[in-house]
Amino acid sequence: MRLRTNFLAERDFNLFLLAGLFSGVGAGINVSIFNNYLSDIFKLSEDIRGFLEVPREAPGFFIMLILAALSSFGDVRIAMLGMTAAGLGMLGLGILSPTFAFMIIWMMMYSLGTHMTMPVTPSIGMSLSNQQSFGARLGTVSAFGLSGSILAYIYIFVGFNFMHMTYQTAFITGTVFYWLAAFAVGIMKKGGTEARQVKFVFRKRYWLYYILAVVSGARNQIFLTFAPWVLIKVFDVKPQMFAILGMVVAVISIGSRKLIGKLIDSRGERFVLSWEAVLLLAICLGYAFSDRIFSAGIAVVIIAGCYVIDNSMAAVEMARSTYVRKIAIDLADVTPTLSTGVSLQHIASMVIPIFGGLLWLQVGYQAVFMAAAVIALLNLVLSLKIKIAA
Repeated sequence: MRLRTNFLAERDFNLFLLAGLFSGVGAGINVSIFNNYLSDIFKLSEDIRGFLEVPREAPGFFIMLILAALSSFGDVRIAMLGMTAAGLGMLGLGILSPTFAFMIIWMMMYSLGTHMTMPVTPSIGMSLSNQQSFGARLGTVSAFGLSGSILAYIYIFVGFNFMHMTYQTAFITGTVFYWLAAFAVGIMKKGGTEARQVKFVFRKRYWLYYILAVVSGARNQIFLTFAPWVLIKVFDVKPQMFAILGMVVAVISIGSRKLIGKLIDSRGERFVLSWEAVLLLAICLGYAFSDRIFSAGIAVVIIAGCYVIDNSMAAVEMARSTYVRKIAIDLADVTPTLSTGVSLQHIASMVIPIFGGLLWLQVGYQAVFMAAAVIALLNLVLSLKIKIAA
């Protein structure tokens, strides 16, 4: 009875956490297997893998316009549609991709769904919080998503290691969990269910956020595209090993996301984003030089460690979201401004992998991460410019 009372006291926030748990399972499955799926089924080269990011990230580039068109739905219904689309994309990848062209269509559907949820997730979470606890509450939401990812990683490790699981089965499982997440969000009553009147926002006041979004998108896309590809192509890492790395990331991140949330509340966005940039610079150098300095056995451990640390820092994105909320002229600006940021991120996300893949072929993967180090340094300079009026 007490458990039921506690749940009902914050019914919508708890439903949002449950949706985060379910979608975390779906996302965790995709993260664990997608790059191996591309390598094993379609035998992609480095340059084609880089070019594939253009259609994969295209929905993110257009998300500002998509969310503007859907603004009358409200944030909760947009999240529900996004999770439904992500599940449909995984279903297509699993059973409706007989050719490379069909795979691209379903990959884009999955990407559309996940990108629809990106800007509305922090907005919903903050609408169910007060300003003094934005960071902590978003940290809790992130922790539930990671708990779902841990379940996914265990599932993939056991399935591929002991049960001869196929990519098809894994993708179908992801579909089921995304659709459960959509149902949980769909029965919420608060958290941005009302339609937004502001459909498009691009203000001078938010210029630093926009630039940070572009720089962050460039750096993130290098790691998203090429960090797992290094482990697969250079060190022959299999899905079950990515599941293990994912479990390590998730366990670390459950604590780190809550810590990052508390640091946002206590030390501010400038502190958090600046230290992120410093750490990312070190990670880039680890990727670039480990194989040149150490033996292959030691290098793969170092690079895997860099992979874990980088992925454990994903929650720092919360700081960019809370920064927008704190400087917003109008609360109605928050979701459309975040969606604008997502779209701007994808300008870099669609271009960087093309040059990264060509650079890998011509010079080597180390050069790709040296370029990422330069971007991380630029990120540090920009982060130090953050100021929030009391």
